[in-house]
Amino acid sequence: MGVSLYYTARRPVPLTEAEQTAVHQVVDTYNTGAPFADAEGLNLYDRVEDGEVLAGSTKLPADEDQVVPALVHWLAAVTELRSAIPDADWRFTLDDIAIDWDDHTGYHLPGLAD
Repeated sequence: MGVSLYYTARRPVPLTEAEQTAVHQVVDTYNTGAPFADAEGLNLYDRVEDGEVLAGSTKLPADEDQVVPALVHWLAAVTELRSAIPDADWRFTLDDIAIDWDDHTGYHLPGLAD
C-alpha cells in the first residue's frame, strides 16, 4: 500500500497564460531534479473539478530510506506551485492528513528537516 501527496488549488478564475507557464516550469524543474531516478513526480491531473485550477498527486517511494528526502523535495515543489498561484485556496495532504502552510517557510511537516 502506497502513501501519496495530494494538492489542489481552487479559485473562481482560470489560470493565466503566465501562471500556466510558471506551473509547467515548476513541474519540469522538480520532476527532473527528483531525488531518485524511479521517483513518481508531480502528476497534474488533466481534468479538474469545477472551481479547481490545479489538482494532482505524487506517490511517495516505498523504500523507507527514500521517504524523507522525497518528502523534502516534493514539499518544496508544492511550495513553488503555490507561489506560482498565490491567490488560490490550496489544500495539500499526505493521504488524508493536512500539511500546514507557513508564510515564511512554505509547506512543512514538523520534525522533517531535523
